[in-house]
Amino acid sequence: MPTEVLMPQMGESIFEGTITKWLKKPGDTVQRDEPLFEISTDKVDAEIPSPAAGVLTEIRAQEGSTVQVNAVVGVIGDGASAAAGAAAAPPAPKADAPKSEPAPPPSAAKPGAGPRQDVIMPQMGESIFEGTITKWLKNVGDTVQRDEPLFEISTDKVDAEIPSPATGVLTEIKIPAGQTAQINTVVAVIGGAGEAAAPAPAAATPAPAVSAPPVQAVAASEADNVRSSPLVRKIARENNVNLSAVPGTGAGGRVTKEDILAWIEKGAAAAPSASAARPATPPPAAAPIPGELVPLTRMRSIIAQRMVESKRTSPHVHTVFRIDFTRIVKIREKEKNKYAQRNGVKLTYMPFITRAVIATLRKMPIVNASMEGDAIRYHQHINIGIAVALEWGLIVPVIKEAEEKNFLGIARAIADLAERARGKKLKPDEVGSGTFTITNPGIFGEQFGMPIINQPESAILGVGGLFKEPAVVTSEDGTDSIAIRHFLHLTLGFDHRIIDGADAGRFMAEVKKYLEGWNEDIG
Repeated sequence: MPTEVLMPQMGESIFEGTITKWLKKPGDTVQRDEPLFEISTDKVDAEIPSPAAGVLTEIRAQEGSTVQVNAVVGVIGDGASAAAGAAAAPPAPKADAPKSEPAPPPSAAKPGAGPRQDVIMPQMGESIFEGTITKWLKNVGDTVQRDEPLFEISTDKVDAEIPSPATGVLTEIKIPAGQTAQINTVVAVIGGAGEAAAPAPAAATPAPAVSAPPVQAVAASEADNVRSSPLVRKIARENNVNLSAVPGTGAGGRVTKEDILAWIEKGAAAAPSASAARPATPPPAAAPIPGELVPLTRMRSIIAQRMVESKRTSPHVHTVFRIDFTRIVKIREKEKNKYAQRNGVKLTYMPFITRAVIATLRKMPIVNASMEGDAIRYHQHINIGIAVALEWGLIVPVIKEAEEKNFLGIARAIADLAERARGKKLKPDEVGSGTFTITNPGIFGEQFGMPIINQPESAILGVGGLFKEPAVVTSEDGTDSIAIRHFLHLTLGFDHRIIDGADAGRFMAEVKKYLEGWNEDIG
């Protein structure tokens, strides 16, 4: 029976990979676990073993193709019939073969050759009925592959990239960037190659014309020496970018897809337009012009609405505790390098604080509760929201059933959610159903803040900055001395309808005790 060869998922936050080389060709015999093809992602290059023994009868994704995880990239058959079928199959063409068009995979239509396909505004959650198109990633007339990111949307719950439903040519954009559309609305059309492209409607918020930054193209041999995926190098070549000049934020200085796109966008914004263009609104990251009236972005508008609603709903009270973090600082300094090598995730302070919160919420479920009408809902699970600051706003992905995870599980979950939040890869159900939120404005250097409760939760913990301070230290024999210690402030904002000051004080005292006397295995 034929075995489908799938694109593997090489990490929790990796959703696609580029096939850089097939190590076998159709008709070749392959053994189970024998290297079959090589892939490159933004995180790792790897050889992928064959899932079965047999004959490679079909290659569906050619070298140089970028495909989603779990996509079928090849087929392995068994026996003489498979070998006979494979013998007639054409060899996989090289991505860089000059003056020759790669044959389309047998299971896919040639770009632009299929019937018209409507692109629909998707529903990103049960309670979401509309979305705002923030950016089109393709222009009218561009060829697009099935599952290739086509446009970006923003909803009440999440920002996300929406993939193309089909392979073809983007012939029409019905909803321009900046406009809000109801779910199931047709926002664009993907048509056949022979169809004329309709002009795109004027955008509600005109974007600056995108042009390549004035950077000299880098030679192929030089680009190959830069740690990056084939997709990144392809983007660099197409936009005339010297890849060695792009700062890499990936592991080992690797240049990621986000790095190259940000570099191109930065260069495009700085480069003068080659032709006269209509006035454009500065991109969100640009400094506003004094006296200019800039409308709120969709996310900023939602945040403003939620904050006002929360202050109106919950009588906010705050309590601030000073925590001696010296013990944890020493543990982290001793373990951080080995920890990253051993577990593949950086050791930060957030898992320590989160674990202390989880342990205390289990003892004091009232702080994990919420108001429902005239009753209190005691939640079965502890779902911890971790606030993530983005360039365009704030989002709170949630670690579901956090009480079931150990320290390493919490550390991995925090890193994964934060990375996918910044890459607009979160799913709608990952930003809802929280029961308690932790926010960390201390990374910007503040002593402490007074955070607003994330409704319908009843409490939120604000983490202040970590500072060295002189302190009176009492030894076991009762002798006092002055020592340099590491301190941070934790602020609990709580809903006084549910949580009394005494309960809030007991909760924070327990968190303080847990952190200052840390004795948990960190994995």
